[in-house]
Amino acid sequence: MTLPIINSIISWFLKKRKHQIELFLKYPVEVQNEQLIKLLTAAKKTSYGKKHHFKKIKNYQDFKTRVPLVNYEALSPYIEKQRTTNKSVLWDNKIKWYAKSSGTTNAKSKFIPVSEDAIKLCHFKGGKDMLTLFCNNNEDAKLFTGKNLRLGGSSAVYEDNDAYFGDLSAIIIENLPLWADMSSAPKQETALMSEWESKMDAIIKETVGENITSLAGVPSWMLVLLERVLLHTGKKNILEVWPNLEVYFHGGVNFSPYKEQYKKLIPSDKFKYYETYNASEGFFAIQDQNHSSDLLLMLDYGIFYEFIPMDEYRSVHSKTISLSEVEIDKNYALVITTNAGLWRYIIGDTIKFTSLKPHRIRITGRTKHFINAFGEELIIENAEEALKHACAKTQAQIKDYTAAPVFMQENNKARHEWLIEFDTSPNSIEIFSTELDNALKKINSDYEAKRYKDMTLIKPLITIAQKDLFHDWLKSKNKLGGQHKVPRLFNDRTFIDEIGKFKH
Repeated sequence: MTLPIINSIISWFLKKRKHQIELFLKYPVEVQNEQLIKLLTAAKKTSYGKKHHFKKIKNYQDFKTRVPLVNYEALSPYIEKQRTTNKSVLWDNKIKWYAKSSGTTNAKSKFIPVSEDAIKLCHFKGGKDMLTLFCNNNEDAKLFTGKNLRLGGSSAVYEDNDAYFGDLSAIIIENLPLWADMSSAPKQETALMSEWESKMDAIIKETVGENITSLAGVPSWMLVLLERVLLHTGKKNILEVWPNLEVYFHGGVNFSPYKEQYKKLIPSDKFKYYETYNASEGFFAIQDQNHSSDLLLMLDYGIFYEFIPMDEYRSVHSKTISLSEVEIDKNYALVITTNAGLWRYIIGDTIKFTSLKPHRIRITGRTKHFINAFGEELIIENAEEALKHACAKTQAQIKDYTAAPVFMQENNKARHEWLIEFDTSPNSIEIFSTELDNALKKINSDYEAKRYKDMTLIKPLITIAQKDLFHDWLKSKNKLGGQHKVPRLFNDRTFIDEIGKFKH
């Protein structure tokens, strides 16, 4: 069977799923309520289900009353018991896989359960829907005449007490169906390599001669790989290496700071960028339009969603609302109940809705990643937008950054310090600081109020990071690659001081 015929068959198969997507677009609240009842029914005989009387829960109000809001610390003992005993503690079926993640904010490892249901009905379904939405929007797509270059995490999968744990991307690669594995590059053995530098070299050697038609991975690490591909091949841009490249499926970090760099590497107006919102806890949303980065919230993946208005956020003591009650342009903390046994779990991400018909969202930041040391309520979305503006005004390009408050001392007023590694330095750091400051005042009224006549805050301090500082800092913590990210905004100086003092 020829590749064009295979491409046509797979594309036709994927497009059939569009009809199911249209069902939850038409009946979003009903589909979500159905998901909740299915989850409660499946887990009513678990230890957690018995403790919170799942059998008696008939609707969302009952659910809110009987089941507590939790963070990882509250749910951790149940996860640990399920992981070490293999009993039905949180979910009815035995859970074999756990996504291990420590992040950059806490050295303690987290074990996020990834059930068979979550793998098949959430993560794999999300991957297929990503392709479905792209193919429906691009009738001439020829993705399946070539291969997808996947750049996953750097952790292999390990066994402990008959359970397996590792980076989520490694778990997904281990469980991929044959057709998906065959249409991906590099080979599984290379994709699961743990040592990041050797892995990059191996990927390049395996893929430069392949017909790569799509890319998938975290933008910061994919950028490093593509730059190394050009260095290895001596080509001027990536399309000279892979002329049939059509789309980059990305997620994990905000894409805005990287977009101009990608446009230089892949100089084509026809090339598409499709964002996804997935994590160890689940696959949540997918870009469903060619020229908009808004993400369609996927409502039939075995996940029930709740939302906490951020102006009322009190961690596990917060009041939640359902999908039927959300409003456009309001910042919410995301709460999930999943088919892997996460019950009313505060994931730590914040989102806002850009549309209610259908329900489209944008990721605005993290519940813990913000600066509010002086009442300025600066979130990551503000930071990314302001940095983009300052870069455009000063012809600069940012590689990485972190920011934190500078607290008042004696006669010195408070301010924010931005530690920035530039790919292209601005014409003037002073002008860059002014443009960043003005943009923040324009988009954040709380920040503007604190900056009024320099009464509380003075203009931001820009500190230029030496080349590869963030990369080498992550490397020193064995956090290169995959989902590992540089911490962006913090309410204290823990990370900015540690990174700033780090010696290569």
